[in-house]
Amino acid sequence: MEVEKIREDFPILSREINGKPLVYLDNAATTQKPLSVIERMANFSKTTNANIHRAIHTLGYEATVAYENAHKSVARFIGAKSWREIVFVRNATEALNLVAHSFGEKYLKPSDEVVLTIMEHHSNIVPWLVLRDKLGIKVKFIKTKEDGTLDFDEAEKLITKKTKLVGAIHASNVLGVVNDVKKLRELARNVNAKFLVDGAQSLPHIQINVNELDCDFFAASAHKMAGPTGIGFLYAKRELLENMPPFLTGGDMIKTVTVEGATWNELPFKFEAGTPAFTEAVGFEEAIKYLSNIGMDKILAYEKELEEFILKQLQSMKYIEFYGHRKGENLALFSFNIKGVHPHDAASFLDRFGIAVRSGNHCAQPLMNHLNMENTLRASFYFYNTKKEAEKLFSALEETNRFFNR
Repeated sequence: MEVEKIREDFPILSREINGKPLVYLDNAATTQKPLSVIERMANFSKTTNANIHRAIHTLGYEATVAYENAHKSVARFIGAKSWREIVFVRNATEALNLVAHSFGEKYLKPSDEVVLTIMEHHSNIVPWLVLRDKLGIKVKFIKTKEDGTLDFDEAEKLITKKTKLVGAIHASNVLGVVNDVKKLRELARNVNAKFLVDGAQSLPHIQINVNELDCDFFAASAHKMAGPTGIGFLYAKRELLENMPPFLTGGDMIKTVTVEGATWNELPFKFEAGTPAFTEAVGFEEAIKYLSNIGMDKILAYEKELEEFILKQLQSMKYIEFYGHRKGENLALFSFNIKGVHPHDAASFLDRFGIAVRSGNHCAQPLMNHLNMENTLRASFYFYNTKKEAEKLFSALEETNRFFNR
């Protein structure tokens, strides 16, 4: 993979921060966009901007076709049977809330249980806790073992006949571990529970086929995979979407409205109320095209090589406190601290060298509490990052340690 040539497609990577070349290592928060995505959105706004599903004029028709084609591109990318199974939302957070609201409020009752992993992002915890307080359901959490991997022995005990839904983050945004979601799916299927996957961190790096995965729901965000902010999607099996009530109501998601009531539009528009982010949708489609042209297999292979290179160096630094295991499948995402240095101070100091990393609890406080962690530094790499950038991180970490622990 010609990484240096790929980097030329990303204008922001040529920026300087504090007089130093930008080393962007906060890709788990959001990724950078290639010029093709930026230009596709700009060109759409220049030539095709019109609301969708409303007017019969040429611009309206062209915008509608482009918007629906974006659904089809997402469906092909993840192996969905139909583009009607792809609901566009603002982000993975909204997708997960949609499931909790539309599926949860219809199908769950006080005696029912939802089982999640302790690794979940807050967006796949809080909606279920709200539903617990509203409906009286029980929410259980599968803990991790000391090495940071899921405890499947505990999972087998927690998932019972009372379990109606099992939800799992595919790849941890804190530890980088890629969970064995197929094993969790089998446990869910054994008790006829639905299976929800948060793919926000996995889809940017790993080729996903939702039919092979056999999940009932899959959520992801465009901005974590070289696309724009403001758009993501929920994949759900068609039968479920047909029977679930809408999450939001208003324009475009209706078929008919009278003073007595309303009927709903066809899928997926039943769940896409109001004017959607149609410009962002075509940007998302362009991002998918960009990733596909490189090849998800090549992206994963390159990032695996990068991960092994970085891991070896980080683990050799005696002043680094490293979190999580690296035995199985992992992303090139690392959580660690410099001993004796608060991560916020370290992140601020690293910024002097043009290095952008995340510090904090990473919207995963239950996991952090479980592992007796408060905050960490997180360096998350993508296919446009290089070993040279990793070496700059290592050098800056040395400087940071010397400055604070001298």
